[in-house]
Amino acid sequence: MKWRAAIVIALAVVVQAALRVVWPSSVYLDLPLIAVVYFALRRDPVQAVLIGWAAGLAADALSRGLLGAGGFSKTVVAYVIAVLGTRVVLDNPVVRILVLAGATALDAIVYVLLHELFNQTLPYPFVETLAFKLIATTVGGTLLILLYDYNFGEKAQRRRQFAFRRRVARRAPGRRLR
Repeated sequence: MKWRAAIVIALAVVVQAALRVVWPSSVYLDLPLIAVVYFALRRDPVQAVLIGWAAGLAADALSRGLLGAGGFSKTVVAYVIAVLGTRVVLDNPVVRILVLAGATALDAIVYVLLHELFNQTLPYPFVETLAFKLIATTVGGTLLILLYDYNFGEKAQRRRQFAFRRRVARRAPGRRLR
């Protein structure tokens, strides 16, 4: 599971940086935040916080702005979602959409507060950025989380396990599986 998280985070950061060069409007879609929210919903608080820290710091290194602000904001988001996930059942897809929207808003607010705390100018206007980021990240994140669940979730693991059993059963037609 840890190597999947590392691959997903690295891929999200690299795709995010490449999209900003090719399509400047994609600055509002926060792929590392989507990955952080997905792993924070998996109910492992320590792993969620580490993933949030790594994703935010890597995204900060490839973007403009205060270095470390994204790392801190994504760490806070991962912690809040992981703690919330241990107390409330967040397995419903509609609830996950609301959590993703709330995480996007919290990430933007913490990011702005850190910039204000250190007297740094924001790269984009806050209200406009928050509105567009909320829409783009929630819609894109919903689709990506569903796609990731379909490929790597518990149901996908069961599908692969039963596919292996079926493949073994086809090889030995005279034998029965126990």
